[in-house]
Amino acid sequence: MKSPAPSAVRREASALWQLAWPILIGQLATVGMGVADVAMAGHASAQDLAGVSLGVSIWHIVIVTLMGLLIAVNPIVAQHMGAGQHARIGTVVRQGLWTALGAGVLAMVVINLAALVFEVLDIEPAVRVLARQFVFVISFALPAFCCYRVLYGYSASVNQTKPLMVIALLALVLNILVNWVLVFGNLGLPRLGGLGCAWSTLLCVWFDLAAMAWWIRRSAAYRSTQPFTGFEVPRWSEIRSLLRIGLPIAVTYFAETSAFSLIALLVAGFGTTQVAAHQIALNFASLVFMVPMSLGTALLTRVGLALGAGDPGQARFRAWVGVGLAFLVAIVSAAMIAVFNAQIAAAYTNDAAVAALATQLLVFAALFQLPDAVQVATSCAIRAYKVTRPPMVIHLAAFWGLCLPLGCVLGLALPWMPWRPALAMGAQGFWIALVAGLSVAALGLLWLLNRLTLQRSA
Repeated sequence: MKSPAPSAVRREASALWQLAWPILIGQLATVGMGVADVAMAGHASAQDLAGVSLGVSIWHIVIVTLMGLLIAVNPIVAQHMGAGQHARIGTVVRQGLWTALGAGVLAMVVINLAALVFEVLDIEPAVRVLARQFVFVISFALPAFCCYRVLYGYSASVNQTKPLMVIALLALVLNILVNWVLVFGNLGLPRLGGLGCAWSTLLCVWFDLAAMAWWIRRSAAYRSTQPFTGFEVPRWSEIRSLLRIGLPIAVTYFAETSAFSLIALLVAGFGTTQVAAHQIALNFASLVFMVPMSLGTALLTRVGLALGAGDPGQARFRAWVGVGLAFLVAIVSAAMIAVFNAQIAAAYTNDAAVAALATQLLVFAALFQLPDAVQVATSCAIRAYKVTRPPMVIHLAAFWGLCLPLGCVLGLALPWMPWRPALAMGAQGFWIALVAGLSVAALGLLWLLNRLTLQRSA
């Protein structure tokens, strides 16, 4: 096969970045909302911070799983868009909204049941009460969150990503203002402390949905694919197609998120210094991860459009350009983390012991960038083909089959464990396991993408 011209690669990389950068800004704004919640709850009191942190830990797992379920809208809309089947897009979105509404209501029940775990944890009664109240209030945001994610996926898949950025930035400003009013009791309103963060998030999620729906209704860019032209009853055949694509992605997202959460719990047994250092390295790695994740979302659209247009060769080309661009970004971010690891750690903490350990863990976080960027870009490219079960198997094997067991052996080194090191490695052992697990996932997904694109191009 003839190699593509460098100019074609540059044009594709530029087109991909034009889609990705507004998504990136929007993702950073969303992360900023979480930072604002934690910062303001922390300034209210240590108990408020603890209660909000516990509530957010459950909220995060639930919403990430729901995002995986509802990302099924993206490849379907992108392929219809590429094929010029604009009239079919509205039906997909409307049925996606019915799916989202059902998933959101079910998630409300699940998240409140999950909050019962607080009753068995050894935590202060006031913190337990706040965490339960936080989850109860924020659960009413889940139906709106699910519907917003459907509209988010629709907008991204018809090449409209700037609204996602603008709405996220407005929501960030709204979140900070409402937190300031409710957490601290300003403007004559009662002081709610950490619970104010839950009410603020609830309001902002419903704002996201209302703003996105308004923008889609009013903007001419959505006219040919407008989903709000009429009412449809739920159609099981359409919903089943969405679930067939979305459920394996939801399982994948849940497996990955729950693995990271479990590692955080296991590291907690090593004491405050290791917990703090682990959180610093993970927080910074998660922040940098926003770039390849945004590229992956844009890549799903680009590959889906090519497949819809009946050009599998172009889809393959776009997939590999996207994976290559994500890898180049990861090389730059890994180098920066490795060079400035001490400065990054110092920016998070004044504790010398925490900073010293965080500096070491950030070296692993630098290595972490390369396979993490590759696996997220590759998995998004594969999803554009509506192939979701093989990536799920790969992720489950990488995170639950390799990463967690290896992390326990290296990090805990319990007497009954085979091939354990002489001394428990603590947080470092778990970070080595994370790098190994992500590397296996990246290699497996690269193999799958190559096989899939060759088959479709034949």
